[in-house]
Amino acid sequence: MRAISVLVAAGALAAASAASAVTVTAPASGGGWLGFMNVFELPANGGGFVFASSWGVPDLNASFNDPASEVTMSPNTINDPDPFWYQGGGGPGAPGNKIMEANLYIQVDDDSLAGQTVTFEGFVTDLSYTAAHDAYIFIRDFAPDFSSVNETIIPVTGTGAFSLSLNTDPGLGRHVQYGFQSVGENVWSTDVAPFGSVTFSSVPAPATAAIAALGAPALLRRRRR
Repeated sequence: MRAISVLVAAGALAAASAASAVTVTAPASGGGWLGFMNVFELPANGGGFVFASSWGVPDLNASFNDPASEVTMSPNTINDPDPFWYQGGGGPGAPGNKIMEANLYIQVDDDSLAGQTVTFEGFVTDLSYTAAHDAYIFIRDFAPDFSSVNETIIPVTGTGAFSLSLNTDPGLGRHVQYGFQSVGENVWSTDVAPFGSVTFSSVPAPATAAIAALGAPALLRRRRR
């Protein structure tokens, strides 16, 4: 599955130094979270882009557990029986007809991260997604008009700690985003559980004594669009 959109984990922004380093963690429900959705055709139908729009955070199927410093994302649901959304028409058990990229993010527009080395840290405490869905963690640095982007992005392949960094552009008016993405076929609301979910946290799972780090150099990819 291809990941492109914007999501950001909101949490504490802590300046590691006034000169060049900022560390961000996640998550907390009251931190200016935003939602965005990109919709594509199924690969079998060519995988072409269909539309993109802002979405409310609850509509992304993202739920927060603030006492545990967690946010859980699950497959996106569209309870519209139109064949646009479901093969043969929607209803319980109907296969989805679109690929949905759900993006949960915070966007920093005040230039406070411009020219800084931004590091995004946290933990994946649960991953039960089937092969039908994927999850990603990223930092993105957009041009003022969103015409181009630099990014660091990693796939979520298991539970454990993650840490990724991006050297942001020092130009004024940049939009820095950092967060999580859930990608896969839309499912009917009654069919979500069998497809699993992914949970991110700013603290490790209580029972985890040692966790394998995500974000090794081999998993990172950087690109400019």
